[in-house]
Amino acid sequence: MKVSKLLIAIILSASASASMAGMGGGGSASMAGMGGGGGGGMGGFDVPTGGSPSPLFGAQPFTQQLLRFEEFGTKKVPASSKPGNPFPRPASSFESPDGAALDSFLAQEIYPVPSRLANEVDENPWKLDIEAFLGRILDTPPADGRPPGEGWAHQRWDEFGPEVYLKTAQAGARTNLGLRDGLQMHGYSVGEFAPGGLYHNTAGAPGFEGTTAGLDIRIHPLMPIQDPEALWTFDGTLPPKLLNIRYGDAVVLRHYNALPIDPAANYGFGLHTMSTHEHNGHNPAESDGYTGAFYFPGQYYDYRWPMILAGYDTVNQNAADPRAGAPDGKGGIINLPGNYQETMSTHWFHDHMLDFTAQNVYKGNAAMMNYYSSLDRGNEALNDGVNLRFPSGTALDWGNRDYDINVLMADKAWDTDGQLWFNIFNTDGFLGDIMTVNWLYKPYMDVRARKYRLRLLNGAVSRYMKVAFVDQNDNPVPVYMIANDGNIMQHTVLFADGVLPNQSIAERYDVIIDFSQYAPGTKIYMVNIMEHRNGLRPNQVASLSNVLAGTYTGDPAVGKFMEFRVAEYTGTDLSMNPAEFLAGGKVMLQQPEFSQAELDGAIRHTFRFGRGGGGTDSVPWTIATDGGQGIGIDVTLVSAAPNLGDLSADGLGHVEIWTMTGGTPGWSHPVHVHFEEGKILSRDGRPPEDYEQYARKDMFRLGVVDGSSRQVEVAYRFREFGGSYVEHCHNTQHEDHAMMLRYDIEQPGQLVALPAPLPTWDGVTFVSSTYAPNAQTGVGAGGGMGGGAGGG
Repeated sequence: MKVSKLLIAIILSASASASMAGMGGGGSASMAGMGGGGGGGMGGFDVPTGGSPSPLFGAQPFTQQLLRFEEFGTKKVPASSKPGNPFPRPASSFESPDGAALDSFLAQEIYPVPSRLANEVDENPWKLDIEAFLGRILDTPPADGRPPGEGWAHQRWDEFGPEVYLKTAQAGARTNLGLRDGLQMHGYSVGEFAPGGLYHNTAGAPGFEGTTAGLDIRIHPLMPIQDPEALWTFDGTLPPKLLNIRYGDAVVLRHYNALPIDPAANYGFGLHTMSTHEHNGHNPAESDGYTGAFYFPGQYYDYRWPMILAGYDTVNQNAADPRAGAPDGKGGIINLPGNYQETMSTHWFHDHMLDFTAQNVYKGNAAMMNYYSSLDRGNEALNDGVNLRFPSGTALDWGNRDYDINVLMADKAWDTDGQLWFNIFNTDGFLGDIMTVNWLYKPYMDVRARKYRLRLLNGAVSRYMKVAFVDQNDNPVPVYMIANDGNIMQHTVLFADGVLPNQSIAERYDVIIDFSQYAPGTKIYMVNIMEHRNGLRPNQVASLSNVLAGTYTGDPAVGKFMEFRVAEYTGTDLSMNPAEFLAGGKVMLQQPEFSQAELDGAIRHTFRFGRGGGGTDSVPWTIATDGGQGIGIDVTLVSAAPNLGDLSADGLGHVEIWTMTGGTPGWSHPVHVHFEEGKILSRDGRPPEDYEQYARKDMFRLGVVDGSSRQVEVAYRFREFGGSYVEHCHNTQHEDHAMMLRYDIEQPGQLVALPAPLPTWDGVTFVSSTYAPNAQTGVGAGGGMGGGAGGG
């Protein structure tokens, strides 16, 4: 049985109600058969896509303080727990639960305690409300959205049972009531978060000293409050949320769906079902946020993230290497098994709902995640020869964020009422006309005259970015890159002209910037110079001098979008000097290597990303695997199937080489492969640039503009966990229409493909799956550009 996007859409619509036909424009192209194409903008710039310029309501740039990310905070998993108040029911089918009731529920101890198998005992607590909306009786709808049975049991539960947990709910926009105030690691009492520190006041206005209580969701104080149907965030609140977590602390994210029962209550875009992907954690498939394992309002899903180093089963098994470890809370290190060379740092998690990833992420389903390790402690004072001492702070043993800033960059658009707006009819890619940072219109941030770490995330739907740093006199501000896609690099890379490489959707660049060279009162700017004419691809790099001179008149999202204001620093900057780690100097993190023998014997797959072939007008984007026909996503078709039993002679995971091709003068594709990090062997037959050569990657730019290529050759090792994962274009409008494929990591001796889950209001059923012709064997072995620094 072939399960296409259209059939999934039928299941959803039948399960929901006939009201989906009147969603006010909501839904995906495959669900409504809408077809694509935006309008032509003025001067050939279709920005915002198919829409009118976003009104500013009198707001001026750099007149509001940046919102720092708010930590979720974690708690210890209890051995047992007792039921408290149930998940609060909404007052109507088009609302989320009351904010105070939701906060009270989220503050309770977790119940039931997370378990290996999905909870098939408890029913959806919103059952009566759902039945009233649907006009029918439900068949024992489960409270737990995870598919039941052994196929979706938490893998290796006895080894990696959760130590800590957090509870959150995706909900409509509301006022922050201070739920997370007491869960901040800094407690608003130490470092720059203490009274008198730069970041004690969370919003830059009276009444927000040491609290986020009272914070409404506005893109600027002069703009309207966002409607609960227009914006759906974690907890339903701002600031955006952050998970600080150590390696070795297996964590459960219990993610409740508190979105409206009525799918039409969406302000014209977004769908109330969801699946949460931790991008790009080394996580088992049942906790990866598989696109077909979505769940419904009233349900929860327990995502268990083991927080282990890749290579856990094959490298450093006796945990003898302190470089593979985590901070112990007392100035020391907890040694851990696994490969220290695969240490991660900056991640994010977001929705991965089939057909609706773009709309749901754009609508607010995105959070960030900082991994802490023995190498990256978040404490710049600990000088033990292992800790890299990135800019952070010193008050806490680990996880200081005084001088370590999460920066979520995204283009947005809104309607004449100031409410978030999205063009669902366009399949090429959606562009907003306003750049935002952490959900705010062109904010400013006070910084000390010292070094800072910026964790830059492109959280857009379709927009590529190229960020330049300049001072108030338009002089370049040098920056050093220290991590790429969350992978700490072998060497720092200096961008002396202050201009970073092209940054595609979902890419993360961690950089160090030194404000100590500037006098207090100096202003530093982040400037986007990557021009788009439409959502298909970036058009060109705009002239920075023209942009700064005010003579550039193209893409409205090109220009200054973030201001730093330098303040006096009387402390001592103990952070590392990135200049010492340039190529030829010290090494931050030696990259894993592939031998030539491994590359020569590697299984190969090819994936061609394109348009047409087996696509249609409404879902035009396809992937052709191993020379086959280009097709859109089929959740029952396994396109590639690495096997956990295939180990190389040295006991490491067997190597596969995946070659991704596509991108023309007409379009670009930022490709993402879930679960494992890959090592770029070549771009169009040539070695990658140093900022990619010194790191592993999970994002790969296909295209013809600035740092992209039409072919990327990537080496992988698949280890530790199995199940169903996906590979897709992260221009999420391309992904949703339907440029994505399923690949499975299989167990030794596995002969039958895992069945595919089909969630409904009544529960999850399964359908059988099939293999593409070369899924398990590939299309030949060998090749690659040789060994050297590599990783998987």
